[in-house]
Amino acid sequence: MQTAGATEWYIPDAYLPSSGTGEKWEGHESVCILNVGDEDAKTTFMLYFEDREPVEISPVVVKAKSNRHVGMHKPDQLNGVVVPRDVPYGIAVASDQPIIVQYSRLDVEQPNFTLMTTTPFHR
Repeated sequence: MQTAGATEWYIPDAYLPSSGTGEKWEGHESVCILNVGDEDAKTTFMLYFEDREPVEISPVVVKAKSNRHVGMHKPDQLNGVVVPRDVPYGIAVASDQPIIVQYSRLDVEQPNFTLMTTTPFHR
């Protein structure tokens, strides 16, 4: 398979919802990355906020010919960075290899669960 994707992706509407009150479900969001290429992709996440300085998370590695779901609610997947809950922010994902990115959010605070997913803007 040929390499597919882009090296720059932008998610303007990121939001890590409250963890919720249920024992079974946790509000969360994930940046899903597909790397169909022959080389591991080393990615950098830049988080942008309205009222604070950007935060860099690097490297987030996606092995060649694989898929990785990066849980924004899991500091161990973000090199120890804790993303604040209930704060709007944006994410820029830069990669040294072409990748395909998808973003998903699960909000369990609503009367019924809300799941949102989108393919971010790329260049």
